[in-house]
Amino acid sequence: MPTPTGPVPVAGRARRVLQDDPRPSFFTSTIDGAPRWAVGVLTAVQAAALSLLALAVPAVAVFVATSADPANAEVAWTRAVVVAANLWLLAHGVPAALGGTVVSVVPLGLTALALFTCYASARRSGHATRGGAVASLVGYAGITVLVALAVGAGVVGLLRALLGGLVVGALGLGVGLLRRPESPPWAQVVAPVRDRVPAAVLVGLRAGLVAASSLLLLASVLTMLWVLAGRATITDVVRGLSLDAVGGVVLAVAQLAFVPNLVVWALAWVVGPGFAVGAGSRFAPDEVVAGPLPALPMLGALPDVVGGPVLLAPLLVLGVGVLAGLAVHRWLEPTRLRDVWVAVGVLAASSGILVALLVAAASGAAGPGRMADVGAHPGAVGLLVAAGCGLAAVCASVPFDSHVRAAARGRRARRRGGADGPAA
Repeated sequence: MPTPTGPVPVAGRARRVLQDDPRPSFFTSTIDGAPRWAVGVLTAVQAAALSLLALAVPAVAVFVATSADPANAEVAWTRAVVVAANLWLLAHGVPAALGGTVVSVVPLGLTALALFTCYASARRSGHATRGGAVASLVGYAGITVLVALAVGAGVVGLLRALLGGLVVGALGLGVGLLRRPESPPWAQVVAPVRDRVPAAVLVGLRAGLVAASSLLLLASVLTMLWVLAGRATITDVVRGLSLDAVGGVVLAVAQLAFVPNLVVWALAWVVGPGFAVGAGSRFAPDEVVAGPLPALPMLGALPDVVGGPVLLAPLLVLGVGVLAGLAVHRWLEPTRLRDVWVAVGVLAASSGILVALLVAAASGAAGPGRMADVGAHPGAVGLLVAAGCGLAAVCASVPFDSHVRAAARGRRARRRGGADGPAA
């Protein structure tokens, strides 16, 4: 049968290009021919827009639902967008002025939302190349700074917006790009760092991440127990508020944004120093000093048990340290005695720093008056985590290391030789 001649239709050429493209068609779009930096910037815009809309749309909906109230007659709908933008910046670590009150406690639930939108956007639309990754990160941080400028943030606020945008973008966009089909393996990505950093340091960092993650898991379980124990109080608070449907939805969303903060406070409780919800209050295993609290159902889950078995809660930190120490013993192949000590030291430092950063983000001012002091002291919690995990890791890994045992035998032999020499 003769082959038809003549120009190939445009649709036919497009189908042929798609057939020759080795990538899955799901990831093929009209911007695939654009420069990688342009695609990276568009990915950042998409990520920021998704998380911003997730806050702005409910805020505008609440404004519309309450617009008939005479108290809101002088309030423009743009005010709802400004409030949503401030909350979005607060999720990136920029303090927000809401109702004349400065709020600095980071709603970690909203931060998780921003991380997810960054991940989803990079996974769907990004390009796993060096240029695309840098463009996405710079674009997301630039958008964060632009939003801070739009709401009138000062110099400190702009710097915090830049830092928050870089951190959230690096984590969310980075993980999303690594999940792209054209992305190189993780081992290849970190090879330049792995080849230049001592193995003991890398093992210590991995073990420190294990320790911090284990403490967060324990705190999550403890938070669930607190919620179950305080469900009667939570129910009474909800009934006492007498909320309508709109108010109930707003309150539920607001509480979900701060549930991860409660988990971090539970971590501080496990470690020992405890946390405060208002100036002068303290919730810890050895003491509970509760003051007047806002009518938030979530606060009905705060612990009221003191003394007795709960005084043993800090021992869980030692248990996590033992787990991390066993991980060091399994992962590390030391060539010198010093390698074991370096790995354990890095483990203690990294776990303490990670926990301290989480506590610092989950603490600060949450309102006027007494509510200007909420959360835990990051330095105290971080130091206790570093000390507990480091000490337990030493006990779990050092005595079982062959180099440590060989060094101990050598010292005993030298002492025995020195003791026998004068006698001979």
